[in-house]
Amino acid sequence: MFARLPMYDRPENRAAHDALWSGVRGALGYGAAQLDRKTDYVLGWGRDDLLLGQICNLPYRAKFRDHVTRIGCADYGLPDTPAGYYYSVFVVRKADAARGLAPATLGRFAYSDALSHSGWGAPLAAITAKGLTFHTTLRTGAHINSVLAVADGRADLAAIDAVTWRMLQAWEKRTAELCVIDRTTLSPGMTFVTANTNDPEPIRAALRTAIANLAPDHANILGLRALAVLPDRAYDIPLPAAP
Repeated sequence: MFARLPMYDRPENRAAHDALWSGVRGALGYGAAQLDRKTDYVLGWGRDDLLLGQICNLPYRAKFRDHVTRIGCADYGLPDTPAGYYYSVFVVRKADAARGLAPATLGRFAYSDALSHSGWGAPLAAITAKGLTFHTTLRTGAHINSVLAVADGRADLAAIDAVTWRMLQAWEKRTAELCVIDRTTLSPGMTFVTANTNDPEPIRAALRTAIANLAPDHANILGLRALAVLPDRAYDIPLPAAP
């Protein structure tokens, strides 16, 4: 049995994620099994013994749609956003905010990874819809690295998952040097998945119970409100071109 929740796990919310998993494993009868924090998350999605994982919708659509079963989307209570969906925010240095999005795309765009919907797929679709292109790009490997690249002047624009941005504003002081100038369209948020050999229904029920029973401090630090089950068609989004 393998469980990993890598997408928003940070030192500041580690205890809250552990509490969430404790609720799930208790409901399912898995005793003292711990969350894995060492296995590469891409390898984790492909494991035959995956009981509970969390995946971005782009790698799900591109590589794992036929290899895992969706349990549901995390609802993080983003404003003006239906349950289970999310978006990315475009950020620039505060001094450049007045210039707007179009001039910002003429600089260097920092993206976390080519398989990140929030860091690459969604922003590419958004700027393409506006008739724009990214002039040059910089792969950073993580949203926090993209934030730092813009703050340091190594990049001029980045797109950050709105849930991550909310967390970074609370815990990373350099976000104060940046501001939001636009956002992408909505898409399915972080999706809980399990191996195809597992029945998702008891895991879904356990996850809903665990979310509902989180202590207030853990619920607040995660911002996790509920579990939403989205239709298959919500994931029918074209794959983006490579950077």
